Amino acid sequence: MAATKSQGRAFTLFIGGITAATAGVATLATGTGKAALFLGLAALLFSFIAFIRIKPEEGKVPKAVESLVMKALGVLFAVGGWLIVLYGIHLTSSVSGRFATTLVGLAVTLVGVLYFLPTAASKNAIWKG
Repeated sequence: MAATKSQGRAFTLFIGGITAATAGVATLATGTGKAALFLGLAALLFSFIAFIRIKPEEGKVPKAVESLVMKALGVLFAVGGWLIVLYGIHLTSSVSGRFATTLVGLAVTLVGVLYFLPTAASKNAIWKG
């Protein structure tokens, strides 16, 4: 996940902090839960500071013009596929009908996520710099 030791430390602190914070929220009524929430949020704050501190060490990112249309189509297909699944479940009570609308929704989402969004992202890829 991390390319350098400092990125690895910051990422580990982030994962530990988010885990402790969610455990604290789950058990907020207890004293241990409140302590876990406080310590988790503190770890998240320190990890964000570490991320900001090491950002200049990563180097310059190429600034190519990104296709806003491709990004919008990717997001539209991804959300549209999810909506097809969501509303398809309510359209029919038969298992085969729900299965069919779920597969159609999944296919639409995959087109957005696996075709449109990578195409838009690869126009400004770091390895093309």
